[in-house]
Amino acid sequence: MNHALRILLLDDDAFMLDLLQDMIAGLGYSHVHADSDARSALRALPGFRPDVLVCDLSMPEMDGIEFLRAVAEGGFDGDVILLSGMDSGILRAAETLATAQGLTILGARNKPLTSAALGDLLALARGRATPVHGDGK
Repeated sequence: MNHALRILLLDDDAFMLDLLQDMIAGLGYSHVHADSDARSALRALPGFRPDVLVCDLSMPEMDGIEFLRAVAEGGFDGDVILLSGMDSGILRAAETLATAQGLTILGARNKPLTSAALGDLLALARGRATPVHGDGK
């Protein structure tokens, strides 16, 4: 099993968070940290060191844009998948902003995300996270 990606899920909707976790487990990924609060997710980042962030845009207190700004300022160099129930114009604007902050956006998708679409994005991330052959340093 070549599914060693570390995935951080962030969505304030508990049902959506459970659904995403189930889909990711069904796709064979097991290194997952799920959070419904952006500030809590930020605190988890340094210890968990995810390869991929799956982030909802619309959340109370600290929204996805603010979260991504903080992540970018912290030097996150993994991949980001944006999710939103809002219209696609907002999703595109968020993708543009996050890219401008130096983040790598694998995809910006409307909810609900299908398991197949999520699998495709995670496979893309896995391909990008493959270590270069060498001495491992």
